[in-house]
Amino acid sequence: MKHSKKITGAALLAASALVLSGCSGSSSGGEDDNVLTLWHFESETSAMGIAWDEAIKTFEEETGATVEFEAKAFEQIRSTASQVLNSDEAPDILEYNKGNATAGLLASQGLLSSMDDAYEEYGWADKLAPSLQTTARYDESGIMGSGSYYGVPNYGEFVEVYYNVDMFEEAGLEIPTTIDEFEDVMQAFVDEGVTPLAESAAEYPLGQLWYQLALSKADRDWVDAYQLYTDDVDFEDEQISYATETVKDWTDKGYISADATGLKAEDAGTSFINGTYPIFFSGSWWHNRFTTEISDFDFGTFLFPESEMAPGSAGNMWVIPERAQNKDLAAEFIDITMRPEIQALIGNNGGVPVAADPADITDEKSAELIANFNTLTERDGLAFYPDWPTATFYDDLNAGLQELLNGTLSPAEVQQQLGEKYQSGVDDIVG
Repeated sequence: MKHSKKITGAALLAASALVLSGCSGSSSGGEDDNVLTLWHFESETSAMGIAWDEAIKTFEEETGATVEFEAKAFEQIRSTASQVLNSDEAPDILEYNKGNATAGLLASQGLLSSMDDAYEEYGWADKLAPSLQTTARYDESGIMGSGSYYGVPNYGEFVEVYYNVDMFEEAGLEIPTTIDEFEDVMQAFVDEGVTPLAESAAEYPLGQLWYQLALSKADRDWVDAYQLYTDDVDFEDEQISYATETVKDWTDKGYISADATGLKAEDAGTSFINGTYPIFFSGSWWHNRFTTEISDFDFGTFLFPESEMAPGSAGNMWVIPERAQNKDLAAEFIDITMRPEIQALIGNNGGVPVAADPADITDEKSAELIANFNTLTERDGLAFYPDWPTATFYDDLNAGLQELLNGTLSPAEVQQQLGEKYQSGVDDIVG
C-alpha cells in the first residue's frame, strides 16, 4: 500500500532528470561481463540506500567487477518497466515493487528471470520466513504465493501502534494487551478532551486499521482467501463486519475524528509528531522519521493487541530481468545484501532487515521495531495490505471509509459497496 511512500524528496529530485529510455549507464546493456548495471529508487540517506551502497563496495572488492548504478524514481520504474525490460536497455538487476499487479505481471509476461536455481545455490529460502516468500513467488498468471521465485526481498515492513510515552505516563496509562484495554486507554483520553487516534481516511492509514480489526478475528485461511483468491470472501462475514462496525463505533465515541475524512497520511503522521494525538497506527516506514523528527516527547511501539497477524509484507525486491546480460553477477550482489553485516546496516538505520543477527542491532528503538517484526514473522503473521487484491481497491476502501465516518453510509451499506468493488476487481484478474 505504501510502496511509493518510501521515496524521499531528495530521491525524487535526484532521479527527476533521468529518463528510462535514455539512461547513461544502459548503453553497455550489461554486455561487459565485468560490469553490473543496477537500478534502485532508495535515497542515499535511507536505511536501504546506506546498506546497498556498502554492498556495492563489498561486491566490487570481492568480484573485481564494476557496478554502474543509476538512481530511479519509483514511479519512473513502475510506469515504464514493461517497455524497458523488454529492450536492450534492461539493467542486470533492479529494485521492483512486489505484488500481483507489479512483479507478478512482469513475471507472467516473461520479463523477469526465474531465480529458483539461485535460491537453491545461496540458500535464500532458509533466510526468509514463509510470509516473506509469498511476494517473491508467482505462478504463470502472475498471482503471488506459488510458482517460481522471481525476486529476493531483503527488508520488510509492517504496521504497528506508535504511542506517545509522555502522554501515556501523564494519564497513568499502560500499554494495552487486549482490545478492551485498548478501548479503555482511548476512552481515558477522550475523557480528558483528547482525540486518541491520529487518522486519515483520504489516504491510508484508516484502511490499515480497518483491515487490522478484521485480522484480529481472522486466520491464515481467511487471509489467503482475501489476498490469494483461494476461496470466496463474504463481506458480511464476522471479520469484515467487526472491522466496519468497530470503525463506526470508535468514530461515534470520539476515538477517531470525523474530520479524518479530509486528511491524508502526511497529516496524520505529522499530527503525531507534533504531539496532537497520543496514538498512531501505521507502518514501520514512519519509524525513522519519528526517530529523527520527534524531539519534544518519547515514543514507543507495540503490536496491535489480541491479534496474531498485522498488515505487512516483505519489502520491495531485487529482480533480475530476463534480458539481463550478467545474471550470475546480479545473484552474487543480491547474496551480499543478505549478509548479516549488510542487514545490520538496514536495521541500525531505521529499516527492517529480514536476516539480521539481533545482536548486531545496537540502536534501542530499532531493536524494538525489529523485535516486533520478528514476532510477526515467527508466527506467520504478515497479512499483506487491504488494497492488494485489486488494482482499484485502495481508492474503493478509502471512499467507503470516508462515507462511514461522515455517516452517509451505514456499516452494512459500506460492506455491500466494498464487496461489489472487490469481487469485480478479482473477477478481472482470475476470470
